[in-house]
Amino acid sequence: MPSSRPHAAPASRHAVAVRHVHFEDLGVLAPLLERRGYRVSYVEAPSDPLPVGSLDDADLVVVLGGPVGIGDAPGYPFLSREIAAVQARLATGRPTLGVCLGAQFLAAALAADVAPTGRTEIGYAPLDLTDDGQRSVLAPLAGVPVLHWHGDAFAIPQGARRLAATPGFPNQAFSHGRSTLGLQFHVEADPARIEQWLVGHAHELAGAGIDPRALREDARRHGAALTAAATAVLTSWLDEVEDDR
Repeated sequence: MPSSRPHAAPASRHAVAVRHVHFEDLGVLAPLLERRGYRVSYVEAPSDPLPVGSLDDADLVVVLGGPVGIGDAPGYPFLSREIAAVQARLATGRPTLGVCLGAQFLAAALAADVAPTGRTEIGYAPLDLTDDGQRSVLAPLAGVPVLHWHGDAFAIPQGARRLAATPGFPNQAFSHGRSTLGLQFHVEADPARIEQWLVGHAHELAGAGIDPRALREDARRHGAALTAAATAVLTSWLDEVEDDR
């Protein structure tokens, strides 16, 4: 019986995903990239060499999340090397997406402050899109609960547009030019694999007093809508940035 799965385009582009822990990967965004003709490879930031210039030639770079922060660089030297590599990447003007920690890397590379807040925001909740956000590729996220999992916060880089907020974290997303997009929240997490997140971050959840059963149920309730909105967001953004190439 013929498959109804959409055929992927021949891989003519290269996407590099910079990963910090194995289960925080491209998730639901990977099939979309495949359909659009991207060959995806991962750089494991804590262990793989990431010299300045190593990200420059990729057609797309996605810097993913992780449990460390920019301020942890003294204890985790790879973070300083990664900031330098991301800074060089942004200088090329090529499409770059940052998610959670990845967005903090983009902000730091653009000389904006990134710092702990002393609190956490973990769980599914909707965003407040700014006026710029409502006119941006993030418009499909209006009213859709996204997955928040952060405690650090970034300032909006000079020259960037602030796109989204929540009551506790007023800077949730920014764009810098057309080719750089930073998202403090997660749209990529596969709800069918939320158990990996719950186990991988079990200590953090316990410390924050968060019941994993509530997150598991919210992933079941909101996962399909978030996946659809995330696909629409990334599709619109890629349509924009690929047209610029």
